[in-house]
Amino acid sequence: MTVHDLNQLLLLCSLVLLVAVAAVRVSSRSGLPSLLVYLGIGVAMGVDGIGHLSFSDAELTQVIGYAALVVILAEGGLGTSWKEMRPALPSAAALALVGVAVSVGVTASAAHYLAGLEWRQALIIGAVVSSTDAAAVFSVLRRVPLPSRITGTLEAESGFNDAPVVILVLAFCTAGPIEHGYVLIGEILLELAIGAAIGLAVGWLGAVGLRHVALPASGLYPIAVLAIATTAYAAGAMAHGSGFLAVYLCALVLGNAKLPHAPATRGFAEGLGWVAQIGMFVLLGLLVTPHELAGDVLPALVIGLVLTVVARPLSVFVSLTPFKRPWREQALMSWAGLRGAVPIILATIPMVAGVRGSERLFNIVFILVVVYTLVQGPTLPWLARRLGLGDQAEAADLGVESAPLERLRGHLLSVAIPEKSRMHGVEVSELRLPTGAAVTLVVRDGHSFVPTPSTLLQRGDELLVVATDPVRDSAEERLRAVGRGGKLAGWLGTSGKET
Repeated sequence: MTVHDLNQLLLLCSLVLLVAVAAVRVSSRSGLPSLLVYLGIGVAMGVDGIGHLSFSDAELTQVIGYAALVVILAEGGLGTSWKEMRPALPSAAALALVGVAVSVGVTASAAHYLAGLEWRQALIIGAVVSSTDAAAVFSVLRRVPLPSRITGTLEAESGFNDAPVVILVLAFCTAGPIEHGYVLIGEILLELAIGAAIGLAVGWLGAVGLRHVALPASGLYPIAVLAIATTAYAAGAMAHGSGFLAVYLCALVLGNAKLPHAPATRGFAEGLGWVAQIGMFVLLGLLVTPHELAGDVLPALVIGLVLTVVARPLSVFVSLTPFKRPWREQALMSWAGLRGAVPIILATIPMVAGVRGSERLFNIVFILVVVYTLVQGPTLPWLARRLGLGDQAEAADLGVESAPLERLRGHLLSVAIPEKSRMHGVEVSELRLPTGAAVTLVVRDGHSFVPTPSTLLQRGDELLVVATDPVRDSAEERLRAVGRGGKLAGWLGTSGKET
């Protein structure tokens, strides 16, 4: 590659990123998951589009897709609150295991009996489309005001179910007879256990290290956090465990460990996650050949219809009924099983493995994902309102960023008061911070001043709180409690703990 070729490539990539970033605005207003916009850009650049670029390397697409998925899962784990996820963990685990098994069985049967696929192809496509997509779920749910028990369940499910689905797809693509069910189940459970153990261990060790080692620049913390999460994936995969589960759990531990510069780390990870999504979806759009899709539209619609109105609701019912979840929540979670890039990436596995008819499987999955994402994404907020599951009144949590002061044995807490925080109207003295912590500066409308005990805090204020090392955690807990419950927090039982 010459310097001229490199310049052209950089120009093309930068233009694609600019168009994709601009398209996010359209996506957010329409309620469509951004994946459709990016897939459209890839198709437009492809062999049947205005770019006329010919690309057919399924193996390269799979490798890049796996790398992008690692980043997306890490970003999802860093942005997930353990407080919200912990009550939903059993439900999410049931959906990721029992729910996937039910969905695979029902969808594969429909693919065989209704779409005419042979059993191996039917099982592959049943497994491929049974995974909800982390990127699609995260992007839609964070714009829909749902109760935390629902968002926690759906986000945890999307982070957990990639692992068993990947194992199933690889098993179904293996040449020769498919293993006995009990052997496959044992293999899945073993890989999940190994991945979970490694992810939790790497995350805990990484959190301990980052809290006790002061890095010379704040910009190094996001890099270190993502490097630790990637290490968890690599270690899990090399140990014959689930690398995807390892990276998600590792990021979950790191994201809830109160690390220095945590908001900046999440912001960096979110930006990198967007880049990963854009690159992955554009590449998948390039891989598809639109003029070859026409013959597979009907099978895709039939399989997708069974998946959406039969397999997904049945899997949710079987998985969540033992937990006595209300029927309204089950109905919403049935409709919120969004598919995205993950099924399309998994559809490249049979192509790389040389499974007969794998190109047709890829086309069916591509059509299914696009059509049913167009249907489910924009209608999810409407359905939540119709079921009475909107959670508009929930108080917004505070953004608290911590910077360690090594020699002074203290911390600087940067507190942003959001629009819905109940800290609005509270006097500084009414914060009742522990001895050893004080509000030293307030920034309001671009102007900073030193507050007095009677200073009234307002929405949009940014506070600089200095806390000594022994009271750092209790000061943050008190600030969060006031943000949720107002000046009477504590007396009314409002807690600032994230456990």
